[in-house]
Amino acid sequence: MFVGASVGLASFVLYLSTLAPTVLSRIPGEGLYDAGLFQVRAYMLSISHPTGYPTYLLLAKLFTYLPVGDIAYRVNLVSAVFGAAAVFMVFVVCRQITGRALPSAAAAALLAVSQTFWEQAVIAEVYTLHALFIAIVVSVLLLWRKTRRDRYLLLWAFLVGLAMTNHMTSGLLLLVGLLFVYLTERGKLSDRRLTLKGAGLFVLGLTPYIYLPVRSLVDPPFAAYEPDTPMRFLAFVSGSPFSKNMLVFGPGELLGRLEMYRVYLSQQFHWLFVLVAIIGLISLFRRDRNVFTLLGLLYAGWLLYALEYNISDIWVYFIPTYLIICVLVAPGIVYLVEGTRFALSALVPYSTLRAVPKALAALILLALVAPVVGPNGTYLTADHSDSYEGRETIEAVAEDLEPGATVITDGSSIWYMKLVERRRQDLRLVSPFLENEFASDAPRHWLRFTKEHMDKNETVYIVAPNGIGGNSSILLNEAGYRLMPRKGGAYYKVRYSPNVPDQDVRYV
Repeated sequence: MFVGASVGLASFVLYLSTLAPTVLSRIPGEGLYDAGLFQVRAYMLSISHPTGYPTYLLLAKLFTYLPVGDIAYRVNLVSAVFGAAAVFMVFVVCRQITGRALPSAAAAALLAVSQTFWEQAVIAEVYTLHALFIAIVVSVLLLWRKTRRDRYLLLWAFLVGLAMTNHMTSGLLLLVGLLFVYLTERGKLSDRRLTLKGAGLFVLGLTPYIYLPVRSLVDPPFAAYEPDTPMRFLAFVSGSPFSKNMLVFGPGELLGRLEMYRVYLSQQFHWLFVLVAIIGLISLFRRDRNVFTLLGLLYAGWLLYALEYNISDIWVYFIPTYLIICVLVAPGIVYLVEGTRFALSALVPYSTLRAVPKALAALILLALVAPVVGPNGTYLTADHSDSYEGRETIEAVAEDLEPGATVITDGSSIWYMKLVERRRQDLRLVSPFLENEFASDAPRHWLRFTKEHMDKNETVYIVAPNGIGGNSSILLNEAGYRLMPRKGGAYYKVRYSPNVPDQDVRYV
């Protein structure tokens, strides 16, 4: 385990060096969708967007008590800690499958430096915790198969329920896990006493969901949803507001979606690692059909779900498939080492054969490091250590805005300023994003909010770190509302001047 712990620790150092240092704005163009929202909601113990992510919010709240950095930094740190832990657990899973430390370390390191996983490990997000739960649950299943002790099946049931309170796609671990148990020792599923205990522990794992209706009763700040009745709660945790985005692509469109996945996959790993993973899958098919079925169905299920899900930040939903690929790399490496040794056994002395693993280790290290540190490497892509835009926006707004002004914003940094740092309590904050989290760029929302508050003779500013979209700007302009940039575009003062010529208008 020392080797695995070393890989996990090295990953944590890497994530810590590239960790976002403070508050994050909502900037979809840079992959920052919900990170800033989580920073505020974790601290305020608010309610997030569906499916709620209560386990993540509660764990992140604990991190806010750490005596390091500001509150936002501490919530970012959650992802780094869970990311490094997930890397270690991937090592454990690979070691359970192969019995070899070096291939397992290589597979774990491959996940650690993959672009999307790394990017999520340095901002406030739920996906490294999601990966950690996946690896732990798979590891517990493998441990049960080795020992055949019922307590591990019961632990598996509890952990699957708990994993679902962080990300509902973890439910696949229940279905595929049951099949794995059936293939390994089908009699366990007919053991009524064991089944009832497992069902009870699964429900116990779901108990963090109680947080949502209980917390909504006190009307927490920065909450756009109220899952305070049974019907609202079920719709909320099942992701009902997103249902129109699920299963939307027909068979003819799946080829295009697969091509999209291929492009994302090529950004994560060199194609040689994908080839090694395929070799690993074939090796498991020949040597261990049950693990082949477990990993193959998990990969296929998560891939199909993501391919059929039509959201703008779909790339993060591919992380579970990347994790499975990394796990498959380990048996692939073992198969290649054994095959190389066998092929060379009749040609070279035994002492030379002993050098094969070391030579392979050097090649793997080179393959891992090269794409990370190059001029266009993953390090530069994932590095958020200089992400101070949110902090700069806060300081500009705190210093310059007129007392009692209204601020219309889709970002989260201004909410962080007022709710977390308790600054500029005189400002009135409103948000098209909180009004409708699934249509934050809809022009009518920006125009409606602007008109509503300008008609009250309020001083109105717009803070939109990524701009409010060309159509929104045009619609505001056509309605006579001019956006006057301040502090280099950190925010905009709104002026109603319907007679100003178009060429004098400064668009967001």
